[in-house]
Amino acid sequence: MVTWAWHAKMIERTRLEAAADALFSLGAPVFSLAIIAIAAETLVCARHGGYQEGFIPVIPFLPQIPWLAYAFGAILLASGIGLLSRRTAPTAALLVGCLMFLGAVLVEGPRYAANLSDMSVRTGVFEPLSLAALAWLLLGPGAGPGWLARTSRYILALSFVVFGVDHLLALAPIGTLIPNWIPWHVFWIAFFGAAFVAAGLGIALNYLARWGAAGIGLMFAIWVFTLHLPRTLFGLYGGKGPGNPDEWSSLFIAIALWGGSWALARNWRA
Repeated sequence: MVTWAWHAKMIERTRLEAAADALFSLGAPVFSLAIIAIAAETLVCARHGGYQEGFIPVIPFLPQIPWLAYAFGAILLASGIGLLSRRTAPTAALLVGCLMFLGAVLVEGPRYAANLSDMSVRTGVFEPLSLAALAWLLLGPGAGPGWLARTSRYILALSFVVFGVDHLLALAPIGTLIPNWIPWHVFWIAFFGAAFVAAGLGIALNYLARWGAAGIGLMFAIWVFTLHLPRTLFGLYGGKGPGNPDEWSSLFIAIALWGGSWALARNWRA
């Protein structure tokens, strides 16, 4: 009887793991398409004068030098496409990670160092850092240098903790972004902040890291459909509508973090 119960439990666990793997397998293509979208937006805005309007809707935010934006966008576009092929994915992932990391450190880093209390600038540093870490971790176990995998893991963990702490520090302001039809705004922001911190610590300590990444991916997926798409496509919930590149940037960043987190959960099998 014990043997049969154990066998049934193992079969059920196998089915659940197969279902989870099937869901998480969407992560890599979603991440790739988000990177392609970010690259395309970079090229479009460089072409149509986004630089003259005082904003550069790409990540990392580049200096106002059009040729640099074209180069960044072209390399990122090729790398995003390369992520869709098994043969070119490793090289593409390395390139995406390097572009994001260098931009965060060389461009956004000095801006943040000059004003450590600025939460928006801090986000501008850790968003590309988290995407760099996710790109490098997409290489999978044993596919890249061990030091790069370890460093990426800690960068991602630190980024999630920072996102979480910032949520907890700005409960009311961030709460205003939640649609009115969703109750308990402050509670949800606190919940999301705690989830970020818990996932970051789990990833750093390698404790339930797979499910921490899966949960963060689910959280960003929910935000994409309930917040970013309505803001971007229809100008709802305080959004500026489809004519504003910053809305598209926020949408693509959220999609990339959703896909990258699920791809990581797929690689980190329980």
